[in-house]
Amino acid sequence: MIEYDPKSWISIVCRARGSIALRLLPRMVVAAVIGLIAVLLFERKGTHLPSQAHTLVGVVLGLLLVFRTNASYDRYWEGRRLLGGMVNRSRDLARQIASFVTDADARAALARLVPAFYGLAAQTLRRQTDLAVLGERLTAAERAALGSVTPRAPVVIAWMSARIRAEVEAGRVRDTQALLLDQNLTALNDSLGGAERILKTPIPFAYAQHIKIFVVLFCFTVPFAIVDQMGWATPAVSAVLALALFGVDEIGVEIEDPFGDDPNDLPLDAIGAGIDRAVAEIVATPAP
Repeated sequence: MIEYDPKSWISIVCRARGSIALRLLPRMVVAAVIGLIAVLLFERKGTHLPSQAHTLVGVVLGLLLVFRTNASYDRYWEGRRLLGGMVNRSRDLARQIASFVTDADARAALARLVPAFYGLAAQTLRRQTDLAVLGERLTAAERAALGSVTPRAPVVIAWMSARIRAEVEAGRVRDTQALLLDQNLTALNDSLGGAERILKTPIPFAYAQHIKIFVVLFCFTVPFAIVDQMGWATPAVSAVLALALFGVDEIGVEIEDPFGDDPNDLPLDAIGAGIDRAVAEIVATPAP
């Protein structure tokens, strides 16, 4: 995710990273070339299209693009809420581990597995499989055990549940305390399930295709509808219009999968680093 000052409009306008303008450049060139052809035909033969049809289609197209962008942003915001839920539950779980688990080995193991769960969840959402990047959050034996497993993050939840059960059987954790710990583990699993729902449920193909077809038809025929009024400015106006309409659709495409590696996607790595730091500090800091 790109951090920026919303009040500094010059830096926002001039920043290239995260912008979709460069990806739209070929389509803008095509629109400008069609605009030039429209000008030449109009100058030689007076050929142009009536503007009424494009005016009506433009209104409908604008509504479709608004719905498309809203649908994508809903997925983006829901993804951020689910990741925020993981952060909150991880912190609360760390608090409970520090308060309820008195055995040093069990406390250290649980405190290590909480950020390990998030790291594996992030890999699931990014369709990654390399366990080595999790570093010391997993032991060599744990990495070997997870090697052939598909739902890796839920398996880590099961490991934490088993460790808590062992502490209950040893008499070091009460049943009521274990229940509170288990509620946070369930909440972590639910947040991951919600994020996977977003990942595996794309915008319906028919909806995405319909919008793209209308955007293409509108942008590549509108030069013939405005040439009688715009004259030799038609290529430039057509390119700007293509930037506007194709850009709205492209933004929706980029943010509809909020867990990827695009510049505008959610900062999964930064959130994971925050969980690592918070859990370690909560568990390790004694009460004064």
